[in-house]
Amino acid sequence: MPTYVTLLSWTDQGVRNYKDTAKRAETFGSAVQNLGAKLLSIYWTVGPYDLVAIVEAPDDETATAALLQLGGVGNVRSTTLRAFDREEMERIIAKAAG
Repeated sequence: MPTYVTLLSWTDQGVRNYKDTAKRAETFGSAVQNLGAKLLSIYWTVGPYDLVAIVEAPDDETATAALLQLGGVGNVRSTTLRAFDREEMERIIAKAAG
């Protein structure tokens, strides 16, 4: 299943409700699962992003739907990166090499 690395920044609303962040992460994990995806891990970070989430989803559409749901609540803004594991990268290189 494709993997997505999502960098999350709290909105003003999200910072005001920081005490609920662990519960919100649990709720996000359940919502992702209901869409057929999986929250592999979530980390609270220091720096330009407040959280990093690693999500597996069957396709880009499912990943996007999950992140739209998350953003729609209003606590975070996201930047998402499609990540490739070693096997996927080897297939990509093989295709590029012709």
